[in-house]
Amino acid sequence: MRILIADDHTLFREGVTEILTAAGGVEVVGQAHSGEDACRKAAALHPDVVVLDVEMPGQGVRETLARLRRDAPHSRVVVLTMHDDVVLARELLSLGAGAYLVKGSSRHELLSAIHSVRVDRGPGHVILSVSQQGLDRVEAPQGEALSTREREVLTLAAEALSNAQIARRLSIAEGTVKRHLRNIYGKLGAVSRLDAVNKAKAAALISGPRPGDAGS
Repeated sequence: MRILIADDHTLFREGVTEILTAAGGVEVVGQAHSGEDACRKAAALHPDVVVLDVEMPGQGVRETLARLRRDAPHSRVVVLTMHDDVVLARELLSLGAGAYLVKGSSRHELLSAIHSVRVDRGPGHVILSVSQQGLDRVEAPQGEALSTREREVLTLAAEALSNAQIARRLSIAEGTVKRHLRNIYGKLGAVSRLDAVNKAKAAALISGPRPGDAGS
């Protein structure tokens, strides 16, 4: 099986290459450092499977998936990402990815996903590997969870404003901003400001580029 690995981290690409090569029956025919690079090499090398990272420089993962469908229609895609996000996973699977795995997955899960997507089981067959925590976040009514003020706070946080700047912009106390952020983290199951922003964008709770979009 011929594999193309696309990730902007050289050590990660080399590590995945070693894992796949050691498994036998797999040949890594190329490595790509961006979405554009992945599309060019997939069109030229005709890999059976492209292992694709979500966040790379240049074009976003959505455009990359669209170009791969057009330029390398026989190549299947396994998304391998740090985003433990079922909402994002559902979107990318609907856009043509055959599998979505978080980078905490085992080598056995990665190899199994690669072999499984290569077998044409029809458009209704996909592979999803996320944590129970990721599933629990989807079960919560996220669309209704954030208040109007919380969305305002998170929108400004997405613009990289500090708590003090957000407070001045909204004419509220800085302590109130901190309280809103704590509430937001709890509602979205987020562990940091960036995590909350990414989850809210992926769920379309606030506007702006989502994980994997160009420049995110």
